[in-house]
Amino acid sequence: MSLLLWGPPGTGKTTLAQVVSNVTKRRFTELSAVTAGVKDVRAAIDAARRELGLSGRQTVLFIDEVHRFNKAQQDALLPAVENRWVSFIGATTENPFFSVVGPLLSRSLLLTLEPIGDGDMRAVIERAVADERGLGGAVSLEDGVTDLLVRLAGGDARRALTYLEAAALGLPAGGRVDVAGVERAVDRVAVRYDRGGDQHYDVISAFIKSMRGSDADAALHYLARMIEAGEDPRFIARRLIVHASEDVGMADPSALQIAIAAAHAVEFVGLPEARINLAQAVIHVALAPKSNAVIKAINRAAADVRAGLIGPVPAHLRDASYRGAERLGHGTGYRYPHDFAEGVIGQQYAPDAVAGRRYYEPTRHGAEARYAERNERIRAILDDAEDAAGPAAAPGHENS
Repeated sequence: MSLLLWGPPGTGKTTLAQVVSNVTKRRFTELSAVTAGVKDVRAAIDAARRELGLSGRQTVLFIDEVHRFNKAQQDALLPAVENRWVSFIGATTENPFFSVVGPLLSRSLLLTLEPIGDGDMRAVIERAVADERGLGGAVSLEDGVTDLLVRLAGGDARRALTYLEAAALGLPAGGRVDVAGVERAVDRVAVRYDRGGDQHYDVISAFIKSMRGSDADAALHYLARMIEAGEDPRFIARRLIVHASEDVGMADPSALQIAIAAAHAVEFVGLPEARINLAQAVIHVALAPKSNAVIKAINRAAADVRAGLIGPVPAHLRDASYRGAERLGHGTGYRYPHDFAEGVIGQQYAPDAVAGRRYYEPTRHGAEARYAERNERIRAILDDAEDAAGPAAAPGHENS
């Protein structure tokens, strides 16, 4: 039996490993990947093999923060796991599909732990107040304190107990922990957020999807969460710029300008004041009409290019500025759009391989409705070969 326990801090990973050891009556050996190396791992495995040979008693080898082991350190566990010299249990706060080597992951049962729910967190707090291993009934909690601790803990039992202990310090026997005492003990809520792990990707994903879904309030929540956790504001600004074109696009062309302005504000002003500029951009982008026609258009064009639909540039569009270009036929027949009443003239611009292909398909959302109407009129002119007939290009206009 080998287990990987994946979950946020304070959800009982170490406790579960100890429970498994106690229930199965196996030796419990604990290592921390923060301080242990390959030598420590091999020493623990050797001790487990000796115990197994002498008494037949098996060992639970628990490694906390196993994701901190490099590949070589994790590989050192494989023989012991494969030959069942130990029952390996690894605890990690990071996604094991990214942080644990494949052979070890495939040999272990993966269990995902969720943050502790509010009801269970209340039970933990009440037990800590009454139990002799905790405060032993020396203090009591006023109304509202338990709810406040539950909210501040954010699903982390260890954090709840730390806050409770800090608030109870210095109180006389029979004293009462009040809300003000907890607030004094806890300067601010620690936001669970790993800039290099799942929280980074999950929160930014929720941030983008909230703006895409036009929920400005949810988007502001995730923005505040990232800022309070110390996320790089330039990263947030970059995502805003991308989203402004990817999910708003021509439905509100000003969204891109607003996002770029917010990015400039981040550079010129910096935090904490730039959070206001970012918030303004988030609200604008979230409430803007949405269109993904721009990203669909470039993706279609790129797909054709990757498929080999390229072809030579039409001769009348080629550079005719150098001597001898006319002999090659470059620029011959090009029609200068400004010489025509609407500023548009029917002629072929795309290579033959993709002539007639349509990449940009505008929606009727927001300002894009106007662009859609104009796009239809232009396409009708460009596609109409008879309307394309007109005066020859004026001198000097071949390369305009």
